[in-house]
Amino acid sequence: MKSIFVILSFLISTICLSQETLARLDSISENFVYDIRYATDNNFVGEAVYDCAICLLRPAAAAALNKANKYFMTKGYRIKIFDCYRPYDVQKKLWKKVPNPAYVANPYNGGSVHNRGAAIDLALVTLDGDTVDFGTDYDFFGVAAHTDNLNHTKEVLANRNLLTSGLEMVGFKGIRTEWWHFSYTKSSGSSLMNQPLPCNK
Repeated sequence: MKSIFVILSFLISTICLSQETLARLDSISENFVYDIRYATDNNFVGEAVYDCAICLLRPAAAAALNKANKYFMTKGYRIKIFDCYRPYDVQKKLWKKVPNPAYVANPYNGGSVHNRGAAIDLALVTLDGDTVDFGTDYDFFGVAAHTDNLNHTKEVLANRNLLTSGLEMVGFKGIRTEWWHFSYTKSSGSSLMNQPLPCNK
């Protein structure tokens, strides 16, 4: 009976998905680099699932990310953004393509922190825009992308450590299976959202 109640509660919450205010990262700072993969066909789905390449986050998460970027810039790097807020309907498309909770959050079992505007997929580039080696490409589904996999060069491990430590200082937390994914812990339990990206604004 309890499990049925939990399922029904989640179904009701997803029907009434929140339409809360999100901040555009490019309105906060011009110092980020963008490669929003889901607005292109260069992703594991093989087609664009976003109508435009925009990064939205909850205001507190965006402010914290900007603080982290300022820190990285003192070290000679900038944050490169792959994904930010993701509408709930897009989450269902990703799950249909890869129904593996190790790599894609199940939209029918809590959804993703991305659907809450409180998760970010990112890497670092140099201030000149050169690629920084993290051992795998973004959205590589395998053990080589796991943060507890130490079978990498000292350079890769140092780069991953820099990324993680810089983001943890401002309240983000990573996950074991993806070196690029971080959630803003103070907002990670917020409501699911399905508002479309503001591509015409």
